[in-house]
Amino acid sequence: METMTYQEMQRVLMDELRLMHYPIAIKYFFDQAELDAFKAKAEYYQSAKALTFCQAELGARMEGLTVLMGREQLGCGNAKCVFGWKEIDAAEIKGHLKYVRDLEQAERFVRSKPRLAGELLAVAVSPLAETVYPPDVVHFYCDNMQAYHLVVDWMSALDHHPLRPNMTMNSAACGGNVQCFNTGEANVFLACSGSYNAGKTERGEINVAIPGADIGKVVARLAERKAATGGASVTRSGEPFPGADICKNCPLIVFKKGNAADTNAAS
Repeated sequence: METMTYQEMQRVLMDELRLMHYPIAIKYFFDQAELDAFKAKAEYYQSAKALTFCQAELGARMEGLTVLMGREQLGCGNAKCVFGWKEIDAAEIKGHLKYVRDLEQAERFVRSKPRLAGELLAVAVSPLAETVYPPDVVHFYCDNMQAYHLVVDWMSALDHHPLRPNMTMNSAACGGNVQCFNTGEANVFLACSGSYNAGKTERGEINVAIPGADIGKVVARLAERKAATGGASVTRSGEPFPGADICKNCPLIVFKKGNAADTNAAS
């Protein structure tokens, strides 16, 4: 199969999985020269006020914008700790007390979150089709069946089974994607309390993170399945809709092509 462009990958993913949101290409910048080159090449936006990371992603997944976020644009302590822009301090630990039994457990849980190694300069998020550099992670906000298809195709394409997701208290969008970046493995995780309201996931979206190096393999696997069965669905082989809510092998829900004779007979 010929190598797809990121624009073609996004089109296939949006069309075949019926995604509501653009896949988000995430790029972590640790090199100043690379960041300068990005600024010179990309048409990017920055938030007028400090936002959470999941709020910055709104620009990419809903508005189709490339958003560049540096330290001064990030107003979320959880994300700052995950990105290495803030030390884990007493205030951060105390902020997790509502989730846990006591302060000791809060500290253990906070310190067990994934964190970026090295000195992060900035992070860019954009629709996959608009990415300037190969992404480090591709982040999807999707429903249950869309998430299932993405993960099944990743496991099949990478010959990796079973998948072991990583989810933390707080730090869903920021930490869930950093986990994917650090391990090189796909991740599936739920919204945290912050990303549920601030990050606008009131529809109950599920998060899927695919390593950027693997996104072409995932799309190729999806296309391979479609070519073999005639449809993108794995729940109802050969069907085009990935989340058809119809009982498997149900003898009642069957559709046959009609003709004029059938119509006249029925009338």
